Amino acid sequence: MIDRDMLEKQLAAMRKEHRELDETIRNLAANSPYDPIELQRLKKRKLHLKDEIARMDSALLPDIIA
Repeated sequence: MIDRDMLEKQLAAMRKEHRELDETIRNLAANSPYDPIELQRLKKRKLHLKDEIARMDSALLPDIIA
């Protein structure tokens, strides 16, 4: 099993990349003309990161039996 510190470092790096992608997408969309395919690729990457972040967050939460 991967240790908690390693997961938290990966999670922090992914969150940083997600924020950077968000800024890049905003800048690209604000400057006309822009490549719609490139914009779509960046948005897909951002969505994939969001899903991975959610999965890793869930893995870090302890299982609590109600």
